[in-house]
Amino acid sequence: MLFLVALFLLKNKTIFQNTISFIQGKQENGLAYNSNTTIGDLVNKDTDEDGVLDWEESLWGTDPTKKETTPGIPDNVAIEKLKSQTGQSQQGKPLLKQEPENLTQTDKFSREFFSTVATLSQGGEMDQATVDKLSSSLAEKIQNSTPRKIYTPTNIKIINDESTKATQKYSDTLSSIYPQNPAKYTVIDVLQKFTLDENNVDVSVLVELDSIIEQIKKIINAMVKMNVPQSLSTLHLTVINALERLVENISDIKLYDTDVIVSLSAISQYEKNTTLLESAVSDLVNKLNN
Repeated sequence: MLFLVALFLLKNKTIFQNTISFIQGKQENGLAYNSNTTIGDLVNKDTDEDGVLDWEESLWGTDPTKKETTPGIPDNVAIEKLKSQTGQSQQGKPLLKQEPENLTQTDKFSREFFSTVATLSQGGEMDQATVDKLSSSLAEKIQNSTPRKIYTPTNIKIINDESTKATQKYSDTLSSIYPQNPAKYTVIDVLQKFTLDENNVDVSVLVELDSIIEQIKKIINAMVKMNVPQSLSTLHLTVINALERLVENISDIKLYDTDVIVSLSAISQYEKNTTLLESAVSDLVNKLNN
């Protein structure tokens, strides 16, 4: 699974180098790169504090270290004039009709990446170490995401009955849920068909993930509706949230065609999320056995 992430990073390093060469060819002087500065700091950096970010100044040909590249004309005024001439003015009525943005995570990352490269390249110090740092930043973004939905105690039916009978009924109900929602194949089965070779994938097979997503959702719904003894509620919720995390994970894998950053992130996180689910189920089973 993870070779896809490595392949994507490798391809992006080539894009890094091509973009770097272009930008550096357009710039003669600028700012030095501080290796301790975060990517976010670089993107939002405004050295001369004139309200125009350094990377944007580089795009319009003004000096990010001076508020007035041309004496007597503030850079923000000069850039606004240039924007007006190209229909990109943000002040007053725009010269061109501006459509609302509907960007994917890949689009947003690409925009941030280009801005970062422009900023770093101002000092002419975009070396291999810097490229590696950007690659690491991309890898970190791919390997981390936050859950979109979290179940709380108010979402499940907690009962105050801690008797052996209530616990046994809970156990029996839980044990019956999975057999009622069997899976014909696994996510790994689908990903193996998805990966044709180290350079090619078959996106069409990802539709097969729908049945797995539906199966997990049915299990979640069943667990939400069943009665849960108070002493088991925390572990019960942990399992539900692990299942929900897995649903989101698998759903994101399907976005390979439209949002490759999100899809690769999901592929890289699948093993971790299945491990978390296995751990949550194990804890609940051990509690029941005790």
